[in-house]
Amino acid sequence: MDTGELAGLIGAVLRDLGVDHHQREPGQFLVTLPGTHRLSTQCWLVAREHTLFVQAFVCRQPDENHEGVYRFLLQRNARLYGVHYALDRIGDIHLIGRVSLHAVGAAELDRILGQVLEAADGDFNTLLELGFAESIRREYAWRSERGESLANLRAFEHLVD
Repeated sequence: MDTGELAGLIGAVLRDLGVDHHQREPGQFLVTLPGTHRLSTQCWLVAREHTLFVQAFVCRQPDENHEGVYRFLLQRNARLYGVHYALDRIGDIHLIGRVSLHAVGAAELDRILGQVLEAADGDFNTLLELGFAESIRREYAWRSERGESLANLRAFEHLVD
């Protein structure tokens, strides 16, 4: 399957799945996956000569507890399908994967995108707790002192009590 055929297949599958996406260049799709713990996860699907490359930003480099965050990521990698956690050159956390072109189809794309969403959205609060606890405490205190909304910090109240 050449890149053009693959791009057509991917576009058709994404439409059938009802996934929000746009094609940036031939064979490059930016998919927006809606979340629960985070509003959305942006995921790139890029057709290459031999593989479909998958990449999603999860969160920025942790402010603290690097060892705890990296331990969590490595242990989590053992349970992920088709993608794994990786760090970019500045330390931000991404999910990365490669799928053989012969395996690309509706079921496999659904599985991969489901895994990206489950990991990025499901692990998000844990990563924030592990790597940004002090920042969360400061933000909570700042908002409390000023009477600002704490709605999006409710999941982290146990860090300040």
